[in-house]
Amino acid sequence: MKYIAYCRKSTDEKDRQILSIESQIQEIRDFAQRQHLEVIEFTTEAKTAKVPGRKVFEQVLKRIEKG
Repeated sequence: MKYIAYCRKSTDEKDRQILSIESQIQEIRDFAQRQHLEVIEFTTEAKTAKVPGRKVFEQVLKRIEKG
């Protein structure tokens, strides 16, 4: 199975965000390597999840729906 990694950093809660996007990517790479997972793409987005309209996330969902 192939995986797409989606990393997001909120734009409205800078003081509460624990990991930067770069740190999230590294954590996912490390996890995938330990679990023998094939991550084919890393997608990133810097946008709050409180408001609808995260374009990158929507694109990932469409790709998954297409198979």
